[in-house]
This record gives sequence, C-alpha cells and structure tokens, in this order.
Amino acid sequence: MYQFSYAEIMEDDVADARQRERQVLDRSIDLLRAASQKQGYSREAIEAIYFTRRLWVRFIEDLQEPDNQLDTELRANLISIAIWILKEAEKIRRRESTNFQGIIDITTIIRDGLK
Repeated sequence: MYQFSYAEIMEDDVADARQRERQVLDRSIDLLRAASQKQGYSREAIEAIYFTRRLWVRFIEDLQEPDNQLDTELRANLISIAIWILKEAEKIRRRESTNFQGIIDITTIIRDGLK
C-alpha cells in the first residue's frame, strides 16, 4: 500500500484544481470563438456569454474567500480582470459590442498563466 505525505496530497490537489480551471477557461474560449464567427446575436453568443459570465462570477467568489491562498495583490488584480470581462460580456449581451476577441485574449492569457 502506498503512503503519501500531506504535502504530496495537497500538491496534487492544487495541480488538479489548476487543471480544472484550465478546462473551464478552454471551454469559455471555445464558446467565445464559435460566437465570434456568427453574425449578429446568435444562439452561440448567448451560450458563450452565459457560460463566461457564470465562470468569472464563480472565480470572483473564490478569489474573495478568506482561505484563498493567492497573494492579496494577485487576487485583487484577477478580480479587476474578471470585472472587466463581466462588463464586456454585458455590453455584448446588450448588443452594444462584439468584443469577443478581447475577452478571448484576456482569458487565454489567464489560462496560460495557470501552468
């Protein structure tokens, strides 16, 4: 039988969490790309905006948790980015913008930083 140290288990948990975060960010990027290729406010746009909004609201909630282990400044910066993404998503939802690419670019940068 294998015995693992607490540190090894915690390290695996962090790696698993980062992998799940990368996966949901990938999903958001894929949906936004599909939406950006359609004309007008399509079903794909609705799905992409809905998913992206839910994702970033959840990230904000997690970043605000007192037991979140990220540095306070990094958490604040990520919350600021999340708020920008939510505002851009709302502009798209209200048909005031089609800035899918801006959200895609920022989300890609965040995803790539999770390595």
